[in-house]
Amino acid sequence: MSKGKLAKFADMATYANVFQYPYSVVSDVPFTMRGRWCDDYFGNQNPIVLELGCGKGEYTVELARRYPQTNFVGVDIKGARMWTGATEALQSGLRNVAFLRTNIEIIDRFFGPDEVQELWLTFSDPQMKNPRKRLTSTYFMERYRRFLVDGGTVHLKTDSTFLFTYTSCMVRENHLPVLMCTDDLYHTDGLDDETRDILGIRTYYEQMWIDRGLNIKYLKWQLPHGVSLVEPDVEIPTDDYRSYRRDRRSPIEKRR
Repeated sequence: MSKGKLAKFADMATYANVFQYPYSVVSDVPFTMRGRWCDDYFGNQNPIVLELGCGKGEYTVELARRYPQTNFVGVDIKGARMWTGATEALQSGLRNVAFLRTNIEIIDRFFGPDEVQELWLTFSDPQMKNPRKRLTSTYFMERYRRFLVDGGTVHLKTDSTFLFTYTSCMVRENHLPVLMCTDDLYHTDGLDDETRDILGIRTYYEQMWIDRGLNIKYLKWQLPHGVSLVEPDVEIPTDDYRSYRRDRRSPIEKRR
């Protein structure tokens, strides 16, 4: 039986690699490390990469193993899930990884201008009903630009055809430079060994999608500063599912 939620929260309250700022209290609690992650936590000047919606933190931890000269921060609001990655990082002695428990809608309160080089969005909720909640919407792109370097890289790895299509339309509508795009990642030829290795990291939930026979999509683009962003005006067929253990929905329905 897995460790209970209360025990996990008690553990994380003592973890040096976890910073907890739930949405309900963040406005009342200053975050003094904003703009100072490298100086105050990591103790180096290596690049910082975020995984937003990190879940159990598997991707964050595996990236940290592969790239010891890069600093990684996994961000999610679900503390009981985050415990898994935070515990693994501590037990493995990974000093280049941290976890931030907060709502991604206020992520710019925790990182200063030009403090982050890359973002990973791994299997985000497609949020088919509400564009402003999609982590690849222009609403979030504007927030990311407040702390992402000019031309910083954004990675989307998803099982959702809806989110992949929407994001592709958003990127195309705003003429954002595309570095890689595939709607069937594990059957894409011509990838170099490093790219195949990093994209081959599989989380618990990703393996479930693969076992269901779903293709994994991947989109990598740059996000420059100083460009006006607009939402794509397009109707997109919804997925015929929501997410694991949620009700099915009709594939005929469409959303903007």
